[in-house]
Amino acid sequence: MEIIKGYIDHFIHKDPINGFSVLILISKGKETTCVGYCRDLELGETIEAEGEYFDNPTYGKEFKIAKYTVNAPTDKDSIERYLGSGAIKGVGQALAARIVAEFGEDTLDIIENEPEKLAQIKGISKRGAMEIGIQYEEKKDLRNAMLFLSQYSITQSLSIKIYDTYGQQMYSVMKENPYKLAEDIKGVGFITADGLARKMGIPENSPQRLRCGLLYILQQSAGEGHCYLPLEELKRRASEMMEMDDETIEHEISGLAMDRKMIIRDDNAYLASFFYAEAGSARLLHDLNMPLERLTEEDEEILLGRLKKIAASQDMEVDPIQLEAVRECVKNSIFILSGGPGTGKTTTINLIIKYFVSQGKSLMLAAPTGRAAKRMSEATGYEAMTIHRLLEVGGGQDDEDHMYFHKNEDDPLETDVIIIDEASMVDIQLFHGLLKAIIPGTRLILVGDAAQLPSVGPGQVLRDVMESGAFSTLKLQRIFRQAAGSDIVVNAHKINNGEQIKLGTDSKDFLFLDRNNVNMMQSHMIWMMKDKLPTYCGCDVFDIQVLTPMRKGSLGCIELNRVLQEQLNPPGAGKREHLTGDYLFREGDKVMQVKNNYKLEWAVYGLYGVTISSGLGVFNGDTGRIIEINDAARQVTVEFDDRRRVEYPFNTLDELEPAYATTIHKSQGSEYPAVIIPLLDVPDIMRYRNLLYTGVTRGKKCVVILGNPNIVRDMIDREGGKNRYSSLSERIRELM
Repeated sequence: MEIIKGYIDHFIHKDPINGFSVLILISKGKETTCVGYCRDLELGETIEAEGEYFDNPTYGKEFKIAKYTVNAPTDKDSIERYLGSGAIKGVGQALAARIVAEFGEDTLDIIENEPEKLAQIKGISKRGAMEIGIQYEEKKDLRNAMLFLSQYSITQSLSIKIYDTYGQQMYSVMKENPYKLAEDIKGVGFITADGLARKMGIPENSPQRLRCGLLYILQQSAGEGHCYLPLEELKRRASEMMEMDDETIEHEISGLAMDRKMIIRDDNAYLASFFYAEAGSARLLHDLNMPLERLTEEDEEILLGRLKKIAASQDMEVDPIQLEAVRECVKNSIFILSGGPGTGKTTTINLIIKYFVSQGKSLMLAAPTGRAAKRMSEATGYEAMTIHRLLEVGGGQDDEDHMYFHKNEDDPLETDVIIIDEASMVDIQLFHGLLKAIIPGTRLILVGDAAQLPSVGPGQVLRDVMESGAFSTLKLQRIFRQAAGSDIVVNAHKINNGEQIKLGTDSKDFLFLDRNNVNMMQSHMIWMMKDKLPTYCGCDVFDIQVLTPMRKGSLGCIELNRVLQEQLNPPGAGKREHLTGDYLFREGDKVMQVKNNYKLEWAVYGLYGVTISSGLGVFNGDTGRIIEINDAARQVTVEFDDRRRVEYPFNTLDELEPAYATTIHKSQGSEYPAVIIPLLDVPDIMRYRNLLYTGVTRGKKCVVILGNPNIVRDMIDREGGKNRYSSLSERIRELM
């Protein structure tokens, strides 16, 4: 770490919310560009900053501030420079000069302790004098808070969050229960709070520590897809993490249950939000589930005739089970349609749509991701949107991670039929939000493939709803003649059934290349993406997707993105770049949003830059291209696949990742002309059937697997990945 001292000449950029700043510091007569979280700093202030120099590829040498202290100005020149900088609203350079001329080096002491004396200065009223004193005191409070927190090696950005959350209450929170930070502040987990608690002298056996740790374990399990943990597993994890005995753990679990922060049901422990999402979803499904039409034999004959007429007019090849699916949609308010690739799900959806349109019914179509919604629109000819957009998502006033839907029980969706595609991707909280916006009498049709990986978020909604046995469900199993000619479709079904597949290069659309060298595999990927597959599949190189089981390792998506970026989007004249964290972003890069952000603004533009539509919310898994990196505005503009454009300030780029390669999990709901799947040294925990099945079914025209054939065979032999703890099916059965 290096230390530099100087005064702030001006700010190039300063985020008003989190305080991320780019500023020019005058140190020993020289300008130094500094970056860091410095919300409490103002023009003209003298600081001592600790940090490191680094080379910014765009701006050159900069100093990254890790922490700093402010040195109060003591001589008249520095006091005047500080007051005249605009640090205190209403005091400009001329007024600052008059104040300092009157009070000299005692100026700041007068402002702090006797601000009424400022009214002696021409141009300052008594009220104005007191306002100057109040502003100075507020800035002093923030500065003292930053100084207090810096003793415990808390970063400037986290210090600002703590101060914004608690204000002057912060001191008692930090001294009495720093674990409260994990409950109240985004980005603070048990590990961070535990480290702070130890520095504050909180004993390891404190009840606050154990309670925070228990909630942290449940939050981490939600990241694994679980809605709950069995009590015995929760106690085991808590004992390993915090080295506490069972009796102590059980006592604190009881306390959390009494406070309704944890729900105990059937010897299982839930975070309250997930328990109520499951129980609420079951109740809403129960209330929606009603027979809508009773069909006589004559009615059924008329319906069958209409469907055959629609199919003939659209040149659809349909079989009896697809006609049965429409009949079930007519009769029931809730219907689930499932099936693998090539079994006619899209044709069935189209038949359902055409029938209800012919009957004058209104429809809404949606899918969990933008890419899946776009596919649905292309396949049906009707507008489809993301579920988040359908429900008009918004963020909480102060928390961008809080999901709030404007469409709900108070302002429901007004339509006769709602069709949700790729329902296997819907997690329990999104499903609960959707159900709250549907009024009884509306038909809800869920379409998906339960054999695919479950949602990224907690729960396994589609599987649980089907397994409850409470709703009309049909599974399409016949592979249609056209699809039967595709080895992608045939092999996908074999994989799903646990049958071994032929591995080789004889197929026209499903290829396996036996490779055991990482460098060779990377070279073959680049060759196929640049030279072979675009021509073979009639697509752009950026439409080809590498799907890997892993994030880390030489064949994980982090390293593959670095390699592929250099080959598919190399540096070029006029092509701007920005380095942030682990990634170098470049204009033209293919990128993916990696977290839900309900407050991020987007817009769709038409000719001449006219805004066609706009809204809030960009979601985990959305993909697009970087169309501009604006150094002056310090922002990156991304255009997503559905033409939404979003501007990302540089300090929010941790929400984006390169997407030339992505994990199979992240590819759910997407379809690509061609996919390449590297399978070499796959960790044992990731060798399971539905992971391979999901990757293979993402390819439309060609699937290429490179790697070790034994790994492919091993994945096919293993029936499933880690079981999820979810209880939606049980909650449904309790009510039905």
